[in-house]
Amino acid sequence: MNRYRFMQRMATGCFLAVLISCSTTRNLPEGEMLYTGIKKIEVTDKDDSKAYKLAMEEIEAALDYPPNNALFGSSSMRTPFPVGLWIYNGFVNKESKIGKWFFKTFAAKPVFISTVNPDVRTSIAHNLLRENGYFDGTSSYQLIPNKKNPRKSQVSYQLTMNHVYTFDSIRYIRTRSLADSLSVHADEELLRRGDPFRVASLEAERQRISSMLRGRGFYYHRPEFIVYQADTLMAPGKVWLHVMRKPGLPQSALSPFRIGNVSVSLKGYKGEEPNDSASYKGLTVYYENKLRVHPSALYKRVMFKTGELYSESNEQLTQTALSRLEIFRFAEMQFTPRDTARNNNILDLQINTLYDLPLNGELELNVTDKSNNLRGPGAIFSLSRNNIFGGGEVLKIEAKASYEWQTDKNLKGLNSYELGAGATLTFPSAVFPGFADRGLTYSTYTNINLNVDALNRSRFFRMVSFSGSLSYDFQPNAVHRHSFTPFRLTYNRMLSRTLEFDSIAALNPALLLSLSDQFIPALSYTYTYDDSPRDKNNHIWWQASITEAGNLLASGYAVAGNKWNHRGKKLLGNPFAQFIKATGEFRYNYRIDDNNRLVMRIMGGAIYSYGNARISPFSEQFYIGGANSVRAFTIRSIGPGRFVPADPKTNRYAYIDQTGDLKLEANLEYRFRILGNLYGATFLDCGGVWLIRNDANRPGGTFNLSKLGNDLALGAGAGLRYDLDFLVVRLDLGVGLHLPYETSKHSYYNIPKFNDALGLHLAVGYPF
Repeated sequence: MNRYRFMQRMATGCFLAVLISCSTTRNLPEGEMLYTGIKKIEVTDKDDSKAYKLAMEEIEAALDYPPNNALFGSSSMRTPFPVGLWIYNGFVNKESKIGKWFFKTFAAKPVFISTVNPDVRTSIAHNLLRENGYFDGTSSYQLIPNKKNPRKSQVSYQLTMNHVYTFDSIRYIRTRSLADSLSVHADEELLRRGDPFRVASLEAERQRISSMLRGRGFYYHRPEFIVYQADTLMAPGKVWLHVMRKPGLPQSALSPFRIGNVSVSLKGYKGEEPNDSASYKGLTVYYENKLRVHPSALYKRVMFKTGELYSESNEQLTQTALSRLEIFRFAEMQFTPRDTARNNNILDLQINTLYDLPLNGELELNVTDKSNNLRGPGAIFSLSRNNIFGGGEVLKIEAKASYEWQTDKNLKGLNSYELGAGATLTFPSAVFPGFADRGLTYSTYTNINLNVDALNRSRFFRMVSFSGSLSYDFQPNAVHRHSFTPFRLTYNRMLSRTLEFDSIAALNPALLLSLSDQFIPALSYTYTYDDSPRDKNNHIWWQASITEAGNLLASGYAVAGNKWNHRGKKLLGNPFAQFIKATGEFRYNYRIDDNNRLVMRIMGGAIYSYGNARISPFSEQFYIGGANSVRAFTIRSIGPGRFVPADPKTNRYAYIDQTGDLKLEANLEYRFRILGNLYGATFLDCGGVWLIRNDANRPGGTFNLSKLGNDLALGAGAGLRYDLDFLVVRLDLGVGLHLPYETSKHSYYNIPKFNDALGLHLAVGYPF
């Protein structure tokens, strides 16, 4: 065995020695030079203006070209070990099967200077200077060969900006007909006197004018029908601009069109052509053998009616509405002119669709590693049936299972498993008497949900939870979203518990009450404002939610003669929770420039239990800590208030107690690009939770405004984010700066041990 290991190590060492000894240019084609990245981009006459930043953003993207072994996609930084190039040069001429396989699998094709083609890139940069108003700007490049190996070379680019030209006079040429009249509201125009000349701005204005006209019935109008005349000789550094329609346009582009016949063609699952038809309120539906969707569901989502003017916005709304119905693979809109004669411009609309397969299954496997040292595998399987009732409804059935075991030696034995099943029925409309959602820009959804979950904590308890809800989600426009849940009922029941759990619960009565058998009948409303769809540099996200539980039942008891604050009221033989809960969260995303952002978040919440209960259900209470909260501390490890947590060696459930009725949290994060797709961040987090009522078992847990500064846990840190386009992988290291309770240190920085105040979090997505 020792001899085998020795030979294996020798072979590996020899292989690595061969690779390292290989030159990265030894087998390059004759006349080629290896590209090793951009040395620098020298800019003369640069400034801090928006015009300069926009121009440089486009130019840098045009010049950008990563070399071999680029570091995170960077064009100027490389990893020190070009293994792919070593393998290329070591095996490019090998004829053996193993050599060819190794070359095909691991070799990296060299990036040549001829591939990068700096001549072309310099020309593109010069064109971009002109397109951004730098008409007198210049661009050039220089090859910088490697001193040790002349077959390697970097590229250095030189740019001279000079001054940017600005608009001086902008005139819209108006004529009599509606089509080529460019009379628009001044506040809608995108071109302004004094703005820097940019081709992108000209194109955006053409798009705006064309969209405006297409919204008034001019179906055949296109952006290229708007042309510009520019003069840079009238005044130094200024552009005089005329905006007008292109001469010689066809009559179809100058006349508004109205909608004629409207029809929908439904092809089968395999593309079978329709062989029958049905009519509904002027809408003709062609289908194959069986009509699988109600015509009324299509009628609600087709925004065109016979006799109306064509509208581009209605076309987009129809396309979006049919897509969100989620029963078609595609929906293609075909407008056909019936008669192009003057004063008889009619467009017949046919929407061609293909049914999507009705069943969809997903299997998700995961491994959990929680901050409370619980680890284990899990699986979720879901099966969806689309269009189950013919109106775009979706029935989703889900089953899940997970198992976790405790790795902390002090808490050994806290293993658990969880089993669950659920069903969700989603309607693509508001299922509510007397409510019609036709005309809403965005779809309305009704969700009916049923779930059952069983939790087993070995040596302690077994619990089962049943829940059901009815909710409505609707968006009147792109930035406002509403969610209303008029009914949500949860039932928690403790099936069994051990004497060991009873001994722990005796020391933690709040824990026992929050986990006791009870109904949670609730209704809630959530409003969300998100302006990210708008073209803005800085964005705001705000969400507010309010939930109440048990008040309708308590009112029924009050009508029957029971006092409002009388405890012991029951639903189906079990007590029910009674509380009101409000939460709010505000985020502000401030764009410093293309590579730097400052993001702020402040959030808070309160839950007050009364009447039939004095302790809120555990699932409704607040906590801080973890990857998306105060990152210096693990989840549920701080609070409430100045309460000092018990040592887990003596109270294995101490961390569960660290929840509260009130919550305040604030976060400040500076995000910046390091290189390529690798980003960095520095952050400052603070937060805390408190009790509303005194709890003898958690002294110091109540809120005190005069001591708020000391009652907030504070942490700072830094992190890395790698953007994979479809997701962001995040690694954050938080460092604790202040604990809200007294420690052996008496200064504001009162962390007893530095190592105990470090929080390392690996997560997916941004924290906020």
